Amino acid sequence: MRDAFLDGMSQAACTVSIVTTDGPAGRAGVTVSAMCSVSADTPGPSLLVCVHHLSPACAAIRDNGAFCVNVLRDDQSAISDTFAGRIKRADGDKFGCADWTAGATGAPVLGDPLVAFDCRLKKHFQWGTHYIFVGELADIVVNDSGSPLIYANRAYGTPAPLPLAAAQAPRAANDASASLRIGCFVTLGPYFVPRLTAGLLADWPEADVGIVEGTQTQLVDGLRGGAFDSALTYDLELDDDIAVEVLGETTPHVLLPQAHPLAARSEITLAELAPEPMVLLDIPPSRNYFSSLFRDAGLQANIRFHSPSFEMVRGMVGYGLGYAILVTKPANSMTYDGRALVVRRLADEVRPGRIVVARRTDHAPTPLTDAFADHCRSVFVTRH
Repeated sequence: MRDAFLDGMSQAACTVSIVTTDGPAGRAGVTVSAMCSVSADTPGPSLLVCVHHLSPACAAIRDNGAFCVNVLRDDQSAISDTFAGRIKRADGDKFGCADWTAGATGAPVLGDPLVAFDCRLKKHFQWGTHYIFVGELADIVVNDSGSPLIYANRAYGTPAPLPLAAAQAPRAANDASASLRIGCFVTLGPYFVPRLTAGLLADWPEADVGIVEGTQTQLVDGLRGGAFDSALTYDLELDDDIAVEVLGETTPHVLLPQAHPLAARSEITLAELAPEPMVLLDIPPSRNYFSSLFRDAGLQANIRFHSPSFEMVRGMVGYGLGYAILVTKPANSMTYDGRALVVRRLADEVRPGRIVVARRTDHAPTPLTDAFADHCRSVFVTRH
């Protein structure tokens, strides 16, 4: 149960903070992700943090009666690693990794945090291996810019807003006749959507057309929430509430640097690729699809690098850092910085990728969504 709990909690995204203290018991600090608001309506707003009982900061916070929660920006992961002990300083002083000032309680306040909550300690108690410290706000520093450093899946990250799906409320059914909101899978968008949009606007010059690229989850959420009328994506991991029309099938190919020994072959087997380092396009459901090609053949891919960026994957392959398996094939066989790439066929018979135009099953298409689907059919008939 403990291991399952830790695995489950690793999926919960948390902000990363440095909890600091100073006073009679000395100066100390520790990296934490267990921090949350308690109440804004007590005599002073309050929050809590959880600190391991063996951390030197734990006793110092108790004895000093104060602490400051310095919430880090997404460009401050080195500060987090320093106070977590993953980066060792030669002088042993963790505070030497950044600039600090003294807060109202005397606790160190980071020179440029995303936000700093300087608190007086009001309650504390031990639960299991951790002390829970409840603090009442004495002062606060809030910066106007920056994004929080996020820790999830045992790695750092940064939040990214959904440009349309998060900002646009569902539209009434009778408000869609002259407007079209299109979602497209990130790797398909640059390859197909400009041509589709140009063709559509040639026939509907007054139409209000909006385009958003996203992952499969974002597209499905956008369709269900009414932010998108149609989506161009792959027929993978879609439920029955999403109606799809198959436009065409694409066969995955192998992308190699021009100098790779296997580049001399016209086709390559999965067995030959399995021991080679792989650069994985790390976007669901693509990552699951590419990995499943090996599993279906009784093999395991040697994944060395991950990236959610299609062009980053191509760039890393160009420098010989591994091969990639992709479906979308740009006309240009060069990376952004001019490295030569080659495309080779997979010798194995594998499940093709099916490109679809999708919409909600319970939403009747409008004339404009029908026109978009017609243009999709026309483009794919031409290409395939």
